[in-house]
Amino acid sequence: MINIITAIISGLVIGVLARFFYPGAVDMGWIATILLGIGGSLVAGLVTTRGQGDFQRGGCLASIIGAIVLIFLGRLLNISF
Repeated sequence: MINIITAIISGLVIGVLARFFYPGAVDMGWIATILLGIGGSLVAGLVTTRGQGDFQRGGCLASIIGAIVLIFLGRLLNISF
């Protein structure tokens, strides 16, 4: 249960930071922002394949970059959030 809450909170933080750093307005709700952050973490995990463990700044940065890539792909494919 605590892992789900942690994933939601970290997804929200990563999603908000990705929306902040992405150039231009990104219109989406809170749930889409949380899913964006979780998806960014999954993309970063697939690319970096680092071991699981404690909080790492590099992993957080990679998750934000992964979420920004998802925003870019969503806009490229005209997917509305």
